[in-house]
Amino acid sequence: MKRIIVWIVLVLTLLGSAACTPKAKTPLVVFAAGSLIQPFDDLEKAFEAKYPDLDILAEYHGSIQVIRHVTELHEAIDVVASADQALIPMLMYDVNIPGTEQPYSDWYLSFASNHLALAYKPGSKYADEINQDNWYEVLSRPDVKVGLSDPRFDAVGYRQLMTFAMAQNEYGKETIFNDFIDGQFTHRIRLVDMGDLQIIRIPELLETTRESHIMMRGSSVALISLLEAGEIDYAFEYESVIKQHSFEMLRLPDSLNLGNPDLEEQYARATVKLDFRRFASVDPIFKGEQIKYGITIPSNAPHPEEAALFIQFLYSPEGQAIMQENAHPLLLPPRGDGLANLPESLQGLRQGQ
Repeated sequence: MKRIIVWIVLVLTLLGSAACTPKAKTPLVVFAAGSLIQPFDDLEKAFEAKYPDLDILAEYHGSIQVIRHVTELHEAIDVVASADQALIPMLMYDVNIPGTEQPYSDWYLSFASNHLALAYKPGSKYADEINQDNWYEVLSRPDVKVGLSDPRFDAVGYRQLMTFAMAQNEYGKETIFNDFIDGQFTHRIRLVDMGDLQIIRIPELLETTRESHIMMRGSSVALISLLEAGEIDYAFEYESVIKQHSFEMLRLPDSLNLGNPDLEEQYARATVKLDFRRFASVDPIFKGEQIKYGITIPSNAPHPEEAALFIQFLYSPEGQAIMQENAHPLLLPPRGDGLANLPESLQGLRQGQ
């Protein structure tokens, strides 16, 4: 009898433990541009508070690298957010999921904009001297440490080079680009300046020389710690990131900051071309245009319904407020490309609902 009672107690204990075991949360994998770390971290906390059965697993990289994790490394990702919306059709529309005729994506929402600017600290060299008229000359001085993000992986990386190229017309000086770049890399970054068209060619091997005053990292967000530690004096960053980290900011003229929608034709004069294939099936060419962020759900996302729920939350009043608080307001009403292909649950966004 004692043995029977013991077994009953044991069974009841096990059943009770099973009943108390929390339900496993559904993981939602979000890969996003590094400039979205702070606002998306706040979105994650608010989203999980509203949907406690979901667990956002976020990773942040340069925008090209973000998409490479989907199309080249074939990782299971639910949401892709790029700092350059043009990368989505360029690198996802024309690339099919292996073994299928289905592209990795056939739509995106254009959800935010930004402006390129220079971040620095009060103690940065020549901080009391630099301005909109001489910034390119200050950054070319050998004793000034400048942080650049890698144009092979990051949208700021190729946009910062466009800024130097466009500056030649802006300031009427044909040597601005080469004054800054020459001698800084083991393999030269070349500018072909035809006046109305400027083509910047990036070599496959891109390493700074031992004497270089440039420090290059894989993404612009990786430069933040270098600036905070005083290892560099200046870094190209988005205005939202500079404000989030309370750095000093030198605003670039609208003709150079890639943030004015009325200057698209002027921005389009600058083009960056990789002199190699960054992706197996696409030869990307990056054209100057207004900075716009794009977000999509890969066609092979493991949790497409939950991913759509995240995008709905992004555009909700709470999501809009979070983005606004992080100096990165949404573009409203929602726009984008291939919107007829939006998931059913997101179709309301087409009418700004």
